[in-house]
Amino acid sequence: MGETEKSVTTPGVRCFSKIKMFLLALTWAYVSKSLSGIYMNTMLTQIERQFDIPTSIVGFINGSFEIGNLLLIILVSYFGTKLHRPIMIGVGCVVMGLGCFLMSLPHFLMGRYEYETTISPTSNLSSNSFLCMENRSHTLKPTQDPAECVKEMKSLMWIYVLVGNIIRGIGETPIMPLGISYIEDFAKSENSPLYIGILETGKMIGPISGLLLGSFCARIYVDIGSVNTDDLTITPTDTRWVGAWWIGFLVCAGVNILTSIPFFFFPKILPKEGLQDNGGGTENSIEENHREKAKEENQGITKDFLPFMKSLSCNPIYMLLILTSVLQINAFISMFTFLPKYLEQQYGKSTAEVVLLIGTYNLPPICIGYLLIGFIMKKFKITVKKAAYMAFCLSLFEYLLSFFHFMINCDNFPVAGLTASYEGIQHPLHVENKVLADCNTRCGCLTHTWDPVCGDNGLSYMSACLAGCEKSVGTGTHMVTMHMKTRRPPQLLTLRSMQFVLLRQDVIELVFQNCSCIRSSGNSSSVLGLCKKGPECANKLQYFLIMSVIGSFIYSITAIPGYMVLLRCIKSEEKSLGIGLHAFCTRVFAGIPAPIYFGALVDRTCLHWGTLKCGEPGACRMYDINNFRRIYLVLPAALRGSSYLPAFFIIILMRKFQFPGEINSSEPEPAEMKLTMNKSECTDVHRSPKVENDGELNTKL
Repeated sequence: MGETEKSVTTPGVRCFSKIKMFLLALTWAYVSKSLSGIYMNTMLTQIERQFDIPTSIVGFINGSFEIGNLLLIILVSYFGTKLHRPIMIGVGCVVMGLGCFLMSLPHFLMGRYEYETTISPTSNLSSNSFLCMENRSHTLKPTQDPAECVKEMKSLMWIYVLVGNIIRGIGETPIMPLGISYIEDFAKSENSPLYIGILETGKMIGPISGLLLGSFCARIYVDIGSVNTDDLTITPTDTRWVGAWWIGFLVCAGVNILTSIPFFFFPKILPKEGLQDNGGGTENSIEENHREKAKEENQGITKDFLPFMKSLSCNPIYMLLILTSVLQINAFISMFTFLPKYLEQQYGKSTAEVVLLIGTYNLPPICIGYLLIGFIMKKFKITVKKAAYMAFCLSLFEYLLSFFHFMINCDNFPVAGLTASYEGIQHPLHVENKVLADCNTRCGCLTHTWDPVCGDNGLSYMSACLAGCEKSVGTGTHMVTMHMKTRRPPQLLTLRSMQFVLLRQDVIELVFQNCSCIRSSGNSSSVLGLCKKGPECANKLQYFLIMSVIGSFIYSITAIPGYMVLLRCIKSEEKSLGIGLHAFCTRVFAGIPAPIYFGALVDRTCLHWGTLKCGEPGACRMYDINNFRRIYLVLPAALRGSSYLPAFFIIILMRKFQFPGEINSSEPEPAEMKLTMNKSECTDVHRSPKVENDGELNTKL
């Protein structure tokens, strides 16, 4: 206790003994933890392609964060209040940094990324082994022994990412429950909504930074510095492209470790905000009160755990809030985790473009909404009941508005033998795919290799061989530059395009000619890559993003009122445990299972799986976007719709309770709700006189 007293009274650390300084440090911790969390979400597609794993495993990797979090959330939430909360938060930030560093290790431990292709840019293209050749002695087959397939799967190196994400989840555990309870204990109750709004804004600044970092890293090839990018035959829009995902994790590791430093200088207790300037006697008595309370708690550190759990489980509003949160978070995690993949497949954008669009359109309105609602609740002193009614109505309005997303859609990429016939006619996907046709049966092509080309008839083919191409002109050098500058691949062989190629010798395109399966008015040629989707699809993407802006803003102004209901419906001494139990339930029933089962459902919509050298399936290259869209929109809509039933009962039950700020009396008001009717035996739990008379309970909303 001597150390604690010194930390409070020593002038050298006096500047840290302020709740606003702690708020600043905690906000930065929120920024750093959300930075690494959002960056992880943006890189899921890159991790899937790097390790050639299905979406269900990617969902499991993403959910592993919640696994690490729930391992300690209850213990940290309860026992953390008995210990030095700022130091525990600082240690958590360090652990998060170590987890991020571990996630980047596979890049340094395994070999270079080799994407699936029939073309080797560094080899002699005159051999034309990847083109249609008649009288080929045998059909090309995988060259690797199936017994070596385990080695080809990178020896399960993705487990490093899994374990690192679990460690990151363990480190994140103390930040929210201990940080919120620390602020609630030492801040004015009327300032809590504004402070929490600032914290939530920090949670949005982190994602903005994470999305920008993700967009930057996704544009850089994964093996930058160790390969010649001029030899690449894929572009960032290709489903085989892997960005430099490991760079961002190193950045996140450094940011999290630096964030931990201030927390090691904060004292265990702070003077109550508003009372620290009222004289040394009052401040010292409050500090002494806290010290005596800490002694009692340390002597019987677990004696109140079961009574607190019983009280929380018998609190109807609290339990209904948990149920509502579980349903809402199931929907939110499912949509947000796979939003980049959905926009890539739906609108034909690269990961870098999609991530940048998400950050530009979705996060600024959320930041504005968080700050605005926090200011409004403080300025107009909105009661908890009014805030709950407002949150329910606005959230329901935003939910109904989200159904307009069902009207915004694009068709599948037209790929011959997969989503369309070789005549260019879209066919039902339940019909058996016919990769081979009369125009390419003589070619002896690999039927599972994904190396798509775009014909000048606007139809894509799974490979140049399957397009019946017999001749190639040019090289793969500077493919990325050419594809980014050229947005009309079917017309590349016009006279004007050829003149452009001759004038720019540093941008040479590999063009396939004499393609027997391409029936067009041109010269039956094609270039690498899928054909781009039309301008009408780009317009629909803008409509989708505008709807997302409106939905994000409305969601943000309903989140804090709902969270304040959670904080005010439980007793002050149960607050930290209540927040931790709420987080535990949402992780067990939403955070962990949601990305796994949603990823498994997404896998069922895959039309074509990539092929490893040993012939085993790898990551999915193309999805049936119509089925993908139904799963992506319908399942979250059903989950969110069901969440409004318990939310409706919460509104009804709140009429029977009195909340702080709603009692017309000059007497001090407790910081938790009270029943206006007789309490049931279930809610009568042990409360020590020390807690009953604690000064922290004499606060208002």
